[in-house]
Amino acid sequence: MPPFECLWQHLKHKSGHSLLRDPQYNKGLAFTEKERDCHYLRGILPPTVLSQELQEKKILQNLRQHHVSLHKYIDLMDLQERNEALFFKVLIDNVEELLPIVYTPTVGEACQKYGSIFRRPQGLYISLKEKGRVREVLKNWPHKGIQVIVVTDGERILGLGDLGCQGMGIPVGKLALYTALGGVRPSACLPITIDVGTNNEKLLNDEFYIGLKQKRATGKEYSDLLHEFMTAVKQTYGEKVLIQFEDFGNHNAFELLGKYRNTHLAFNDDIQGTASVVLAGVIAALKLIGGTLAEQKFVFLGAGEAGTGIAELIALEMSKQLNTSLDETRKKIWLVDSKGLIVSSRMESLQDFKKPWAHKHEPAKNLLEAVKAIRPTILIGASGVGKTFTKEVIEAMSSFNEKPLILALSNPTSQSECTAEEAYTHSKGRAIFASGSPFDNFEYHGQVFVPGQSNNAYIFPGFGLGLVMCGATRVHDDMLLAASEALASEVTQENFNKGLIYPPITNIRQISAHIAAKVAAKAYELGLATLKPRPENLVAYAESCMYSPVYRPLR
Repeated sequence: MPPFECLWQHLKHKSGHSLLRDPQYNKGLAFTEKERDCHYLRGILPPTVLSQELQEKKILQNLRQHHVSLHKYIDLMDLQERNEALFFKVLIDNVEELLPIVYTPTVGEACQKYGSIFRRPQGLYISLKEKGRVREVLKNWPHKGIQVIVVTDGERILGLGDLGCQGMGIPVGKLALYTALGGVRPSACLPITIDVGTNNEKLLNDEFYIGLKQKRATGKEYSDLLHEFMTAVKQTYGEKVLIQFEDFGNHNAFELLGKYRNTHLAFNDDIQGTASVVLAGVIAALKLIGGTLAEQKFVFLGAGEAGTGIAELIALEMSKQLNTSLDETRKKIWLVDSKGLIVSSRMESLQDFKKPWAHKHEPAKNLLEAVKAIRPTILIGASGVGKTFTKEVIEAMSSFNEKPLILALSNPTSQSECTAEEAYTHSKGRAIFASGSPFDNFEYHGQVFVPGQSNNAYIFPGFGLGLVMCGATRVHDDMLLAASEALASEVTQENFNKGLIYPPITNIRQISAHIAAKVAAKAYELGLATLKPRPENLVAYAESCMYSPVYRPLR
């Protein structure tokens, strides 16, 4: 059935108050005179008719009166629940200002306080109570043409730990960005939280906590529920629905990705999305620091999902460039965890996902010792622990690099390994710096430095759009490499002149279209795309697929 025919069939059952309460169709005071007569809105609305542009101006004026970011977040979520098109127009037109509100760092605080600020459900909650009935729960969702699911179990929300059911803020926020930045239709997006309990004592004792008040299920009980969920998703929505795993604990994240990446269209944004955006930054940064990728030496602080995921993708890109084995290129990358440098003498005590990074070297008990011993050109933080790139670490990096590349990736801002000010000050203005959460511009000795943000939002919306628009059936690592190369190519000389290794986020929809095109092209090349024939111009096709938040006339 054509989209407008669907719209008409749906609207036949809506009028007056019910239409105003449906965020998919509500326009507020922008309903025309004709629409007010046709849909029994005459008298229910005040007589004035506003343009969407004037509505947007009013929303922004109200938002900017708030001095607390969480209050802005609450207002934006209320708007999304009230008027979907206006919410996305405001977000798209003001992405640089509002991205830190709907995404990191504010979404972290929102998750911590989700029980207190909870208004109405956004997304599906699938708990242990629904075991054996997951497919039935999926069918309760009002929209049927789902293309993208973001799912979490809330165990490792950003750098904030186990927030249980309150982690729902992450799938909601990510999917808002899938639409605003990647153009995936809102009705095709489904946020899901798998509630298996929480080990957070504070939440278990909180009378306003909205999830199961029990310790986390583990082992067979956990894996059985997740398997039922993955099976039910495929049965309900088909094999071309994209499932993005988000903020699972390390042990489950690697296991779930390994188990389902060959049977579902699935990827883990913490492992693979983060890796792709960081690799893009590193590729772009080579024009500033000099040398090839293979000539760089890396030290990572953090050997969890993000750290090992980034390291693996960098090693894969190196191996393709050099036409050599992954084992060989991994030797250029060193990881530091809570026990120090990961070396071969620790092999027996290491978790499996850390073992590929255990190289022969003398032990180093902390990051500073590791940096002095390895002498890396690039330092990457994915530890989730703030203030770990100390003055001594940054000074050491600067002592043997003219332009050290320092990436402090942990979120939210409080967990960043260092601030932009610290990176620039302790390197005497020589560092090339980017972070996971945003930092303000910083002036040092008369020079203004513009810190970049290594934000997953650069990659996953365009990546997802590319998969969806070509009907991909699996995610392949080469697609992630293609996305990285596409993003790196968007950095201009003007950006480089400011020390930036990422393009301005204000161009994100254009960037997403180019990433989507490269990802789709790779899917066709690998035989993983089902949309036939292949569109001649994939960039133009991506742009034509993107949702636009303009009000449509209602019959």
